[in-house]
Amino acid sequence: MASAHPNDIEFRSVTKAYGAVTAVRNINLAVPKGSFLALLGPSGCGKTTCLRMIGGFEQPSEGSVLIDGREMNGVPAYRRPVNMVFQHYALFPHFNVEQNVAYGLKQMRPRIDAREIDRRVQEALSMVRLDGFGKRRTHEMSGGQQQRVALARAIVNRPSVLLLDEPLAALDKKLRSAMQIELQTLQRELGITFVLVTHDQEEALSMADQVCVMSAGRIRQLGSPQEVYDRPADLFVADFVGKINRLNGRLEPGGQMLRLADGTALATSGEHSLPAGPVIAALRPEAIRLSRQETGPNGLRGTVTHRIFLGSGVEYAVTVAGLGDFLVTADRGQGSEADLAAPGDAVTLSFDPAAVHLFSPSEAA
Repeated sequence: MASAHPNDIEFRSVTKAYGAVTAVRNINLAVPKGSFLALLGPSGCGKTTCLRMIGGFEQPSEGSVLIDGREMNGVPAYRRPVNMVFQHYALFPHFNVEQNVAYGLKQMRPRIDAREIDRRVQEALSMVRLDGFGKRRTHEMSGGQQQRVALARAIVNRPSVLLLDEPLAALDKKLRSAMQIELQTLQRELGITFVLVTHDQEEALSMADQVCVMSAGRIRQLGSPQEVYDRPADLFVADFVGKINRLNGRLEPGGQMLRLADGTALATSGEHSLPAGPVIAALRPEAIRLSRQETGPNGLRGTVTHRIFLGSGVEYAVTVAGLGDFLVTADRGQGSEADLAAPGDAVTLSFDPAAVHLFSPSEAA
């Protein structure tokens, strides 16, 4: 009978310390059933420690970890309804694909009938699009196929939660993109909770329905990919998730005008709670419009110093006197080749007031 508990995973005031080093600090987190959560952050932020506490490979120093409403403190990994896919897959090289996938089922007690094991192995291989590969040795398979074997081995036990520890890190860019789609499809088909650990912002934003950005053992923001990218909670999130241009300035009384270091006045949306005084403005490269023409409000004149061809887009480095360098990303579909600016061209950078995110200078630490 399915549990009525709404969350598959909960952290209640969880802290994890290794001697004098605190890896995770007082984390509270709820992961609803059937969701795809990405734990995102730089190395040493605590994301892998959180994953290992869910899996039972580490125990919290303080607080409680719950799975399906049941406290897991002290419960060993093999007694939790959780499976993990490791970064390097950890496949048995002396087993073929079927033997690798069946291994966990054969360890279960009471024992499962051999015909049932074979049925579930074939079902798992079909889910990851590896029908007909059961007799292959893993060393005869590509990196993407090996990753699918690891996934089949993880889902064959029908866990409540699947943990993914940077599973795409060893793949090339094209295969990684394909496997992102495969994982999303698999998660929807299985309907179980996925928790992904990654330091790759693009990977987290493209795959997960909830992104948890971490830094120094704390959660900085938890929200949908769109919320985290478009409405960052603080300067760290804005800077880590995607790219930004930073501008130092002063917010004038009333909060509707930002005065930059060179004296330029820029309009703001006014949708902030900051008092008048020093602020840091963050502006996404794709929110800036680049033109050779003089434009109206919120326009900065500069000179193109570099142009980088990216295939579907173009990235410009533009120097604005008194303010420094700006990164601008332009979609090639918006104009012809003749419209592209070249190094040395004088251009105007303009943007909507709503695209400017304002933060307190204290958040820059």
